[in-house]
Amino acid sequence: MKITKDTIIAEILKTVPGSKEVFEKHNMGCYTCMGVQKESLEKGCLMHGKDVDEVLKEIEELSK
Repeated sequence: MKITKDTIIAEILKTVPGSKEVFEKHNMGCYTCMGVQKESLEKGCLMHGKDVDEVLKEIEELSK
């Protein structure tokens, strides 16, 4: 699965092992939020003041 800024966070958590730890590292409690079912990675990063490109890069490394 190709992960992009538009990928829904729940899909990332479901398909990319270790992604929970990336969100934890960036102080994003996305895995406990109900919004992850509809929220994109970009929106989640924006809401938490995080650089989406940095988070995306870390998640992409896990999905290789």
